[in-house]
Amino acid sequence: QVQLVESGGGLVQAGGSLRLSCAASGTRFSIPTMGWFRQPPGKQRELVATINSAGNINYADSVKGRFSVSRDTSKNTVYLHMNSLKPEDTAVYYCNAERLPRRYWGQGTQVTVSS
Repeated sequence: QVQLVESGGGLVQAGGSLRLSCAASGTRFSIPTMGWFRQPPGKQRELVATINSAGNINYADSVKGRFSVSRDTSKNTVYLHMNSLKPEDTAVYYCNAERLPRRYWGQGTQVTVSS
C-alpha cells in the first residue's frame, strides 16, 4: 500500500514563496505519475500540477509561470515550488500518486496566503 506524506505548508504573505514536499513509501517501484491537487475553502478539489516519470508536466492555467513541479523518481518524491503566491492560492494541498488503476492521496497540508 502506497503512503504519501506531505510537508512544507504554512502561512505566507502575498508575493511570497513556499515549497511543498511529498514522499511516497510502501513501494519498491517507481510511481508513474505524481503531483499536486488543492481544495480551496468551500470549493472542489482541483488539479495544480502533475509530472510523470518521463518528466512530462501538466499545470493548471491558474499557476502557470508561478509554480514549478519536480520529482526525484528514484526516491518517489515530488516537490511543488510556489512563487508569487496570491490569496486565491489558499487551500489544502494534496499530494497525489497514480499507478493506474489506483490513485493515492496524502493527508493534505494547509497553505494560507495573506493579503
